Amino acid sequence: MEELKITTPSIKLDQLVKFSGFTETGAKAKILIDLGEFSVNGECCTKRGKKIKPGDVIEFKNKKYKVVFDEETAAALEAEKAADADKE
Repeated sequence: MEELKITTPSIKLDQLVKFSGFTETGAKAKILIDLGEFSVNGECCTKRGKKIKPGDVIEFKNKKYKVVFDEETAAALEAEKAADADKE
């Protein structure tokens, strides 16, 4: 099972679909979700705003992906934000 890394405590399904590269645009993500192309933890999900958290399993085209929190990248992003704030 492949991992989908996120850098926030949760992410909406439509954002995850676009961010993970399943689609090129948010509009295409919306269409695929509305068509029931994604399952979350074994259940078909047509809610674009469904909150996805680390540990959840997403299925798309008969392939499963486990959502994991990427602590290293999240810490780097926070450090970058702090550095930018210090510049202001």
